[in-house]
Amino acid sequence: MFRITRLSARRIGRRPSFPVTVRPTRADVALAHSIARNTAPAPEQVARALTWGADEKVLLVVAAVGWLACRGCGVPLRRAGNHALLVTVAASLLPHGLKLVFDQTRPDRRTVIGHIHGVPLSGKRKDAFPSGHALHMGALASGASALPPGPRQAIRAIAVGLSLTRIVILAHWASDVVAGFALGAVLERAFRLWTGYPNGISREDDHAHS
Repeated sequence: MFRITRLSARRIGRRPSFPVTVRPTRADVALAHSIARNTAPAPEQVARALTWGADEKVLLVVAAVGWLACRGCGVPLRRAGNHALLVTVAASLLPHGLKLVFDQTRPDRRTVIGHIHGVPLSGKRKDAFPSGHALHMGALASGASALPPGPRQAIRAIAVGLSLTRIVILAHWASDVVAGFALGAVLERAFRLWTGYPNGISREDDHAHS
């Protein structure tokens, strides 16, 4: 009894070890199994191509080009360019830091039938949580709130669609994508306190289209 009590005390007092293992939910596993059984090479190739639209390297280039293009514009658009670039850089760095803390095996490493049906391999085996692609898309969807209804809805639909491609190709569990998307939205809103976005952007857009 003494030995058991002493061992339990040691376990209670032990600091948590890193990285922390994150396990998929039952719903995650059921959805991944369904995709693996019912997908095919053609939709997997399409999803694989589309997912590049949310890749950090592509978005960093787009944000940098946009920042340069805004240098000769009015203050609101320059502010928007600064905000977009800073958020994109932060959204690129944050997932790498989180993946040092959390370990989760990607669903594409836990299926055989999925690969038979065309599912590719994505990234490092243990880097499922959170989805960096979805984090970028959450930031994009949140940032679109300053735009008129038409562009705002279009951008948000694109952001959600590109995030879902990460589930289709089994690069991430559904919960990884939801968590990443939410983190991206929170990150974008937090940066507004620093950059001042979207102050004046709507008026600048109205003036540009008048």
